Amino acid sequence: MKIEILGSGCAKCNKTKEIVEKAVDQAGIAAEIVKVQDMDSILAYGVMITPAVVVDGDVKIAGKVPSIEDVLKWITK
Repeated sequence: MKIEILGSGCAKCNKTKEIVEKAVDQAGIAAEIVKVQDMDSILAYGVMITPAVVVDGDVKIAGKVPSIEDVLKWITK
């Protein structure tokens, strides 16, 4: 599983990465977590507001920090 955190490196983006890492640890799954800061790559997903979370190429949330419960839902389906 590949999880991408889209964002410029702002506080909300860093918090999102922290939440995703906690959720992956809680779920006990193997996932590659990648931080994407390149604006062209972010825009390629159609994301205009960061932070955003992409799981296996599918944008799950954009413009706000997800809850750990949300992330667990996305990664344990």
